[in-house]
Amino acid sequence: MWYEVHPTPAKGADGKNLVYVRPMSGRKLTFEELEERCEKYYSSRYGELRRAFDIFLRAVGFYLAEGYRIETPIGTFAPNLSLVRQITDPDEVTDRDVRFDGVEYNPGKRWNREVDRWLDGFRRYKLPNTLDILADREKLEQQMHECLAKHSGYITAGMFSSYTGLSRYSARKLLNEWTKGDTPKLLLTKRGKEHIYTEI
Repeated sequence: MWYEVHPTPAKGADGKNLVYVRPMSGRKLTFEELEERCEKYYSSRYGELRRAFDIFLRAVGFYLAEGYRIETPIGTFAPNLSLVRQITDPDEVTDRDVRFDGVEYNPGKRWNREVDRWLDGFRRYKLPNTLDILADREKLEQQMHECLAKHSGYITAGMFSSYTGLSRYSARKLLNEWTKGDTPKLLLTKRGKEHIYTEI
């Protein structure tokens, strides 16, 4: 498994930033790609996995709405409820006070066993040192202008991350800094979940 190492804001005993590891970013499969791989490597027919998921979601959705906890080979699903207001007397709780807060999922041990079965050690993906990159703000600002010019006057954290070698988190944090203060360099516009940065 390819992994990356990143600094955290917390300091260790030696006064330096502690680090954490995570799987290498950018390794993502769409459901369609997963289906194609299942067809190629696991002898399933294309569309079979999607149909199985559609049936599973319909059936599980119905029984979760009925209040059932559902145990499956891929884990346990249960409805999660809460109250819309703080109440101390149980007799005061009415049907209108209860709300559905989503589905609790406990993956169980089978996932760990399945991943362990295929896991073939760890390989570090060598990233540039984020702290070294962030130290040269002048260069980063120049790269921001180049990136804007290259992408028709707008950028996202993902674009800036690819251009500079920063992690997506660090890229977004820096771009957000440039939208603040008395003389901001960028304007932030939110489009759904995407954050778009344009030059002022």
